[in-house]
Amino acid sequence: MRAFLRSRSPGLDISAGYQRRSKICASTIFGVDHKMQPRDAEMILITTAGKVGAEAAQLLADRGEQVRVLVRDPEKAAALARSGVEVVAGDLGVPATIDAAMREVSSVVLVSPAIPAQELNVIDSAARADVRHVVKITSKASANSPIARRRDQTEIENGLIASGLGYTLLRNNAYMQNFFMSAPSIAKESSFGSAAGDGRLGMVDARDVASVAAEIAVAPASHAGKTYWPTGPESISFAAAAVVLSKVLGRPIAFEPLTVEEQMQAMIEVGVPAGLAAMNAQAVGLFAEGDCDYVTDDVPSILGRSARGFEQFVTDHVATFS
Repeated sequence: MRAFLRSRSPGLDISAGYQRRSKICASTIFGVDHKMQPRDAEMILITTAGKVGAEAAQLLADRGEQVRVLVRDPEKAAALARSGVEVVAGDLGVPATIDAAMREVSSVVLVSPAIPAQELNVIDSAARADVRHVVKITSKASANSPIARRRDQTEIENGLIASGLGYTLLRNNAYMQNFFMSAPSIAKESSFGSAAGDGRLGMVDARDVASVAAEIAVAPASHAGKTYWPTGPESISFAAAAVVLSKVLGRPIAFEPLTVEEQMQAMIEVGVPAGLAAMNAQAVGLFAEGDCDYVTDDVPSILGRSARGFEQFVTDHVATFS
């Protein structure tokens, strides 16, 4: 297990450029009318309701913060709406709907499938709305990476820095929740495969990433211009993960090494689109080379508690793996 050097460079103040104009139109609100919001409201906008976005929204609502989530289908976020989250219908590919959702917003948690055009639309909208801070959920980004997603993340990160907005980058290690793709195999066959070989990863629970994002969005000042690398408390191999699964589930779980091609096919079989499966399998192949073998203290330093370990993750999701 090795320490990992973290970048903590301040953002650039070049906000005069990098802004495009578009009309603002009324958004479709799920149960809430924007006109009722006071002009000085401290609203936090989360751009999607996936595993990180939904968890961050719920955490913020539970602590009494005003939080809004932008989604394509409000009905799918009905549970969040019932818990006090304002749910707005919109599309990251349609700037006008983003502008409408950005009204009275002080902070943004930018989390989506990392399509540059869409996330740059959000950044442009935030700049037009004079948003105070953007928390960007990202990953190990590199302009020269063989993995397209990492190159895309670099383009988005650069656009955010160039916007002149206050920002924080959360470059997360691999999510523990990726194991959900192997849950059917673990449940039915007591085994799972991966092209990670003997590589070790400082996997992070997506719930901890959501907690870190929420904490920064509420009080961003001390985090402005910083890049964090959230991880779990330990770096473990997939063979070691099988040992943990065996212990928690109370039955032997086997780990089976796969080739990158076999990894891609396995992802396709559980419903991952072919293009995304190819990119994800390529990333898993890099795990075997130690690409994600690092841990940091970023989660505990921001939250004041330990990051969840893999055993805790499995314990919390026993039903999924059973």
